[in-house]
Formats: sequence, structure tokens, C-alpha cells
Amino acid sequence: MRRLAWVLLWLFAFAVPWEFSLDPGPPWGNIARMAGLALLLVAIPALLQAGRLRKPGPLQWLSLAYVLWLCCSSFWTIELKDTLLEMRAYPQVMLAVWVVWEFADSAWDLRWLLRAFVAGSWVLAGLTVANFASPEALAAGQVRFAAVGQDPNDVARFLVLGLPLAALLLNCETGWRGRMLAMGYFPLGLLGVLLTASREGLLAGLVGLAGSAVILTRLHPRRALAGAMALPAVAVAIWLTVPRATLARLGTIPEELAGGDLNQRLKIWNAGWHAFARAPLLGSGAGTFVSAAGLSSIDTAHNTVLSVVVSGGLLGLFLVSLILVAVCISISETRGALRWAMGTALLVWAVTSLAAAVEESRTTWLLFALIALAGRLAIEDPAGLRSCFPDRGGEREAAAASETPPGAMGVAG
Repeated sequence: MRRLAWVLLWLFAFAVPWEFSLDPGPPWGNIARMAGLALLLVAIPALLQAGRLRKPGPLQWLSLAYVLWLCCSSFWTIELKDTLLEMRAYPQVMLAVWVVWEFADSAWDLRWLLRAFVAGSWVLAGLTVANFASPEALAAGQVRFAAVGQDPNDVARFLVLGLPLAALLLNCETGWRGRMLAMGYFPLGLLGVLLTASREGLLAGLVGLAGSAVILTRLHPRRALAGAMALPAVAVAIWLTVPRATLARLGTIPEELAGGDLNQRLKIWNAGWHAFARAPLLGSGAGTFVSAAGLSSIDTAHNTVLSVVVSGGLLGLFLVSLILVAVCISISETRGALRWAMGTALLVWAVTSLAAAVEESRTTWLLFALIALAGRLAIEDPAGLRSCFPDRGGEREAAAASETPPGAMGVAG
């Protein structure tokens, strides 16, 4: 049962980046929700069979406390229906915090989960490029492109998160399949980000690329020279591939930052601030940002901090801050390229959270879960973590010799 739970966990991590592109609708939900429910149905019997539960870490306890706080908000919410929907949704999106902690036992498990996430990002990027090449998009003169069922800004955010993780894998993979998975993601993922015409995605992408460059070149200076020599070819390829109107939209970033309304986000933030001022301590109730701010039902907070503080008040924001502190502590426990990759991914998340409400995203909690796992392994098995994520050639050869083959991923039977 435990091995089956691990396989379903891998499939869950693979499905999260492109979850909204495969959604049969009620009562099933999207592909990641279905994978999560299947995982939960197997995980509970597996734990009962084993008769043990791994001791929860700070992230697990704090996440539970945050969910309970949101449930308590049903007593004072201004919109009970929306709060009840949030009470149902949050345990589902935060499932990764528990299952990754419980069923990932080794550094190789972490590496396989990172491979799953990057592979899922491949799917999302491929679907975005397919939308760009579709006859319908060409006939309509589209400017922004995204995988079917996805918002362009969300697509850009998910794709950028894959960049530092792909760089980490490229830094340690020895087999040609693993190296192709990691290396091939950079041109495809970057093209996908540009095609979304997401300005926040582009800014986050620059952060992701900078962190990836550090990961790949910090111990290999020749890679920096090779990358610099490839830049002109990359620029020409972008110019020839990406539509001019898409590039023109991305070129408005300085104008928007200097004097624009950030695509009406400033008005939304102002309405959200007034909603927070009316209920600063306890908030208006989980899922009530739109109602509290008096916005249209299609609007969102476009800012994670504002969304959290309006819904859960200062006490909710305090719990989320503690969660972020726990995640940062986990990153500080790691070393080398792994620390750079996890730190860059968290920084990308932070940049995108300034212009999007991402506290309800499965990607957010899967990222936090992977970081917490890396921090735990850095304490429990530092030698295994160094072997799995080597920085030097000798360590790389040792990793190649000891790599766990697929189907025997360090999971107890």
C-alpha cells in the first residue's frame, strides 16, 4: 500500500502544474484533484497498515492551525456560503503538505518529485505552445496564449517555478533522459512564459533565470561563457517566434510601474484595504474578499497578503507569516545547489504573490512541502542529500553509481 501511495504521490506532483487543463467538471474536478483524492484513499489505509505516523514538523502544525483558523471564521463571516466552500477547498489544496512529508523518505524521493514537477511543467508549456500554434488563435489574432482552461498569469507563474528546479536537476543528473528533461525545459518553459504576455510572469522569470544561472555556473565558470555566447541566438529566436503584439505588451512593464494602474490592480487593492480596515483583527471570513471589497464576482485580490488579511485578519496573516518563516528555516538547513534552487523558487513565489492571490494554489503548498522535505532530509540524512544533489564531479559520479532505479524509489514496501 505504501508503494502505491508513493506512485500516486508522484502522479499528483506531475499533475499539479497543468491541473486546470484537464477538468471533466463536477463531481470529479480537475486532474490534480482526482489524483489527490486517489492518493488520500490509498494513504489512509497505508498508514493504518503501517501503524505509524511520521512526527509532524513545523510546517504541518502551522498549516493545520491556519486551516482551523479559517474554519473558525465561519462564526463571523459576512458570506457563509463562500466560507463553507473555502473550508472544503483548503484541505484539498494543502494535502501535499502532509503526504509529501509522510511518504517521501529519502533524498531520491525528493529528486523524483522534482522530476515529476518539471515533467508536469513540460506538459503545461507544451499545451501553451500548442494554443499559440492553433488555427483558432492565429485566425483571432490573439496576443496572449495559455494552455486550455488556464489563466495566462497562472501559466506564467507555474512555468517560472519550474526553471530553478530544472536547473537543479541539470546540475546533478547523469543519465541522458534526466538531462534532456531538465535541459529541454529551459527553451520550452521560457517560450511558454513569453507567449502568455504576463508582465508579472516575465519579472518573476528574470528572477528564476538569474537563480538558475547561479545554480549552473557557481562551480562551473565555463557554463557562464557558454550561456553568454548563446544569448544572441536566443534573442533572435524570440524575435522570430513570439508575435510582435505579445512582445509589445511585455514592453509596457516600465510604463505600468511608473504611472499605470497595474491593469486596475491599484483600484482592487484600495477596495481591499478598506475591507481590511472594517475587520482588521479577525477578518471578514475565509473566501470573502470579493464580497468584503464590493468587487465583481470575477475579480480576485491580485495580492496574497491582502487576500489573507481581508479573509483571516491580522491573526490569519500572523499564521501565514509563521508558515513562511518555517519554510525559510527549512531552506537554511540545506546546502549548495539545493539551497539555491529552493531559495530561488521561494523568491519567484514571493514575486508572483505580489500581483496574484496564490494562497489557495496547490502549487504553493506543493512547493512548501518540497522545501520542508529538503530541510528535514538535510538534518536526517545530509550525506544522502549531498550524494543525490552533488555540486562537484566526484560527487556526481558517486550519485550516478548509487541512483535508485524507477520502481524502487526508496519507499518501504
